[in-house]
Amino acid sequence: MPLAETSLAYALHGAAGAVAEVLAGRNLNEVLAGLWRSMPDLPPGQRGAMQDLAYSALRRFGRDDFHLSQLMDKPLRDGPVRGLLLVALSRLAARPEEAHTIVDQAVEAAGALSRGKYKALVNGVLRNFLRRQAELEAAAGQDEVAHWQHPRWWIARLRRAHPDGWQPILEAGNGRPPMTLRVNRRRIAATDYLARLEAAGLAARPLDGGALLLERPVPVERLPGFAEGLCSVQDGGAQRAAQLLDVHDGMRVLDACAAPGGKTAHVLELADVDLLALDADAGRALRVSENLFRLGLLAKVAPADCRELGAWWDGREFDRILADVPCTASGVVRRHPDAKWLRREKDIAQFARTQGEILDALWRVLAPGGKLLYATCSLFPEENGRQVAAFAARQEDCMRLPVAGMPELQLLPNEEHDGFYYALLEKQA
Repeated sequence: MPLAETSLAYALHGAAGAVAEVLAGRNLNEVLAGLWRSMPDLPPGQRGAMQDLAYSALRRFGRDDFHLSQLMDKPLRDGPVRGLLLVALSRLAARPEEAHTIVDQAVEAAGALSRGKYKALVNGVLRNFLRRQAELEAAAGQDEVAHWQHPRWWIARLRRAHPDGWQPILEAGNGRPPMTLRVNRRRIAATDYLARLEAAGLAARPLDGGALLLERPVPVERLPGFAEGLCSVQDGGAQRAAQLLDVHDGMRVLDACAAPGGKTAHVLELADVDLLALDADAGRALRVSENLFRLGLLAKVAPADCRELGAWWDGREFDRILADVPCTASGVVRRHPDAKWLRREKDIAQFARTQGEILDALWRVLAPGGKLLYATCSLFPEENGRQVAAFAARQEDCMRLPVAGMPELQLLPNEEHDGFYYALLEKQA
């Protein structure tokens, strides 16, 4: 019997499949995009429910995978059923008062997987968890991965890199991210938009730099004037990039790794500049164009790897370059919880090599006297301070400029913003 589309069982089933695919090595955003394409008539409420269930399960994966290891004699090889148990355990942790319904609906969802042969197992594991919950939670608290819900190597690196702040960083990575807006100042003043939010029943407060932090996240359809380009959703930490780049009217600007286009758009909102936005992925470059169109902004957008100058550079140097380079995304894992479990420690060295190549290539197209802002959403020094120090050491004409009054700016994730790193470099004439 098919699952009712409006039921919790249906949402659990969809989320279980998504979690299983992530644990098999796929990116969560790509998995969910494929799921939505395969279910074009899915009610918006169920889409939100499936997404929330999948994100929550991956945030808690370290803990609930530990619970499964204690509840089962051997690992479960059926990926979707394992995913269902992880999603159900996460839901039980979030809504213990609904335990009976959650178990019942998870068993019903199991009936639609593997011809229903794991229904009894799902029922038994979840009920056993509820009986032994206090014991299991105490044991999880003694296991480093289960307690912090991050891979062991990740915990060790953060402990070394941030000895005075590694615990709050890990706690932030397990939480839900804030929803922050950037007001399109070419269309409306921030104070006026704040009033429109209030009129729509949406509480928000301004942050340093002009970002607006919503009291609680809402679908973008509820944001006044979103479709008309009055605002964008962009983390408060990410909004620092365009401000730190120090752009002025008439400048020639390059956003070298631009997708999805938030920083590109912010630059264009701040000044009348000649801007080229690049992204190595053609599909992601298209997203930049779509975002600029919604906001009523103009730039040249091209699908190109910024390291391959012959494919895109016309020989004219840039006054400003934003290098928001590919990285481990260790500062934004609450938005991308799959990254915690898909990344491997060896990936850091590969990202560092790519970052170094990007810096070397972009330095060649920066005009003397021009500035390059190096940016990551990483918390690992190999991608941040060490990367910039190594680059400055091999470029005699590179001078490091202060960022917000400091040699470099490392934002750690908190209730107002995600984790970001910024360093500003000037090319000596």
